Amino acid sequence: MRKLLFLGLICISTAVAGQTRVRGTVESFDGKTLVVKDAGSVQVGDKTELVFTQPIKLADIKPGDFLGVTSTKGAGGQLTAYEVRRFPKPLNPGHRPFDGGPNQTMTNATVGTVAQSSNGQELTLTYDGGSQKIIVPQDASVSELVPGKASQLVPGARVNLTHGPDKVALRIQISAPKPPQ
Repeated sequence: MRKLLFLGLICISTAVAGQTRVRGTVESFDGKTLVVKDAGSVQVGDKTELVFTQPIKLADIKPGDFLGVTSTKGAGGQLTAYEVRRFPKPLNPGHRPFDGGPNQTMTNATVGTVAQSSNGQELTLTYDGGSQKIIVPQDASVSELVPGKASQLVPGARVNLTHGPDKVALRIQISAPKPPQ
């Protein structure tokens, strides 16, 4: 029994380890093949999960909501959010470095309090074993995840996806193209 359990754990960790994350901008999508600029292509299958980052207002965030907040760490350790995403249910709670760049963190946690600060709103986020205070400036991206559609995979849309060794996308998170500046 122990040997079978051990082999099962190896298979699970190998499956997770075999996944690749891709972040980028959609170059093209023909209904089956998604080409991500400077990152190659993946197949979009019947079992690919599509989610869309629907913009919401910061005022829509309330205590008890579960958020994923991407922040930069400034002088003195102050965290300033540049992306706030409300999730329908808790997902991977905690606070850790984020692989998007230097001095970036990811905090997945429940909103404890929302307060006004001189630089925007201050969120206190709590998770098992800790909490973080994060400033959310007016220009931060604030959204929630909703079911996505293949029609949202348009040139210029931003994607964050995972795929297996077979290059079939497992999950694609889609954000609308940035408006021209």
